[in-house]
Amino acid sequence: MTTKLSDLTPLEPWIARKIGVSRLTREALADYQLARLQETLAWVRERSRFYREHLAAAPSHLETLDDWAMWPFTTATDIQDDALRFVCVSQSDIARVVTLDTSGTTGAPKRLYFTAADQELTVDFFQAGMSTFTVPGDRVLILLPCARPGSVGDLLAQAVVRIGAEGIRHGPVQDVRATLNLLARERVTGLVGTPVQVLALARFPEQPQYLMLRFALLTTDHVSQALAAAVEAAWGCTVYNHYGMTEMGLGGGVDCVARRGYHLREADLYFEIVDPNTGQPLPDGDEGEIVFTTLTRQGMPLVRYRTGDLGRFVPAPCPCGTLLKTLTHITHRRDNVVQLPTGDTLALAGLDEVLFALEGVVDFTAVYEPGVLTLTLATYRSGTIVPEAQAALLASPVIARAVGGGALRLEVNVTPAGVPSPAKRTFLAANCAPRH
Repeated sequence: MTTKLSDLTPLEPWIARKIGVSRLTREALADYQLARLQETLAWVRERSRFYREHLAAAPSHLETLDDWAMWPFTTATDIQDDALRFVCVSQSDIARVVTLDTSGTTGAPKRLYFTAADQELTVDFFQAGMSTFTVPGDRVLILLPCARPGSVGDLLAQAVVRIGAEGIRHGPVQDVRATLNLLARERVTGLVGTPVQVLALARFPEQPQYLMLRFALLTTDHVSQALAAAVEAAWGCTVYNHYGMTEMGLGGGVDCVARRGYHLREADLYFEIVDPNTGQPLPDGDEGEIVFTTLTRQGMPLVRYRTGDLGRFVPAPCPCGTLLKTLTHITHRRDNVVQLPTGDTLALAGLDEVLFALEGVVDFTAVYEPGVLTLTLATYRSGTIVPEAQAALLASPVIARAVGGGALRLEVNVTPAGVPSPAKRTFLAANCAPRH
């Protein structure tokens, strides 16, 4: 498939059809979003025990999108406390329940409830988003959970079929060599997986011949530029980035051919960027916390849900020509940052850029205790990699300042590369910034 920067994201005509216009304009989309927000507020106030109480002091009616900041936020803790209080339909109408462990805390897991109609919305979005780089006849290897009906990999496979391609249900990687052999044997042209698992495949020393891979879509976790570049260099394919979380209904936004950020599922989700400390809306171009509201969900709608992810809207038009908003690629979460004694902050995403640029590294763990940063690199090579890693880390001004001033000691260890966990990676630290 040949692409050029004038290739409009398929999300724009898809959204135009969803909102019932022949040609999309920002004005038409804003009118649609306002009407859907009003409907959502009425729906949750009538049917959700949580929102009936949570929104009791909020205005009775939303007049304009500019007024939306007057409504209160919803947090992960709210869901953990009692997710069933959010549900707006009969239990018999729930087709899928997803349980999410809350990494890094001792809190209760989050449970998200979806109707069959809610899941159809996800399949519909996946079809539109995947058609950015998937064409009829493609063979797409799905390295996400797909064994259960309604799981993310199952929904993705359904979407790929609607494009006229084949979705090969694989699940998370368990054996790197076996998955690589399958890539060659099944003549796979595209794959979808988590960043570190795909990197482990791409950097495996014994690559099969005659790979036909044209694209890789990385999802579920932060994708560093260094990691994407390593995958592209190893396979000669194009790497795309997807942003989503279970709370969003699994899909939130996806790269277009310009690959400078995500175009968003704006007919199903209303996105905001707010100041992480004050909660006040920020103008396009300013970085803050990503907040979203569901516009079309029946089972468990969410109003102004704080994601903990940091990003910003790009003010300039996208080279693909769309009028949809562009959200910058997510670099880090509020709780994946540590405060150094120097007053500087160190994000896991910054370590990703440094360490995934080192040849052979496929994963690492980062543990911070006051005064000590311990890094354990999972790698296909050893030898000089420890001094290489130390030198690369000291090239970071933040780390160099802390080490040079005696406020931080680096410890770098190496372990043989295995199969990285598909779980979202976290900064293991005693003083991570708190989530809100």
